[in-house]
Amino acid sequence: MTALIAPAPTAPAAAEHVFEALRRAIITGQIGDGEPLRQEELAARFHTSRIPVREALMRLEQHGLVQIKRFHGYTVAAMGRERVEEICHFRALLESELIAQAVPRLDAAALAEAKQRCQRFSKESDPTRWGDLNRDFHCALYQEAQMPYHLQAVVHALDKTERYLVDQLRLTDGRQQARAEHIAILEACVASDARAAAELTRQHILGACERYSDYMAGLSQQQGRETAAARPAGRRSARR
Repeated sequence: MTALIAPAPTAPAAAEHVFEALRRAIITGQIGDGEPLRQEELAARFHTSRIPVREALMRLEQHGLVQIKRFHGYTVAAMGRERVEEICHFRALLESELIAQAVPRLDAAALAEAKQRCQRFSKESDPTRWGDLNRDFHCALYQEAQMPYHLQAVVHALDKTERYLVDQLRLTDGRQQARAEHIAILEACVASDARAAAELTRQHILGACERYSDYMAGLSQQQGRETAAARPAGRRSARR
């Protein structure tokens, strides 16, 4: 966590600075699930008092990124597979509607910007950048819908799930699939086909979710086999 921290500006901007730095570290996976966030240590790292740190942690809790437990303090909130799947289905509903509303409003400048962002994602080799670049591409299109409440809800949902879905890009063939799907979505937008863009967006989100779920299920099965294999022979016999 040391590398993420830069000195904070003076109050009242300090709380915002701490919030954004921790938020980015959590959603990119630089601070892992369950990792403690001790106020004294964070205040020292950010060269600030505990007050802006506490304010930042309270905001992160509202966003669902951290949790507080009695006698343990704040930790990064872990999210189970079922919760990730629920949020992905919510995103599929919301983002397909956003892009359907955006397509009739997309002008040449907006499409050119979306194309540039699509290319940046395709060319980037640093996995820590994939989440940001994926978000940049989609939001370049969604913002043209002029539905700020919907877009804010999407951003909050992405904050909660991005670190998990980037893992599936990194650990499976998901990135190649995402590249092709981004291009298909962009082509539908260029063709002014709102229905196709909405359906492609829906499939894009649900497909990523399915790959994540399949990977996690396979990992869980592998860990179960390894645990069983490591169990002493006497205990295995006794269980029979």
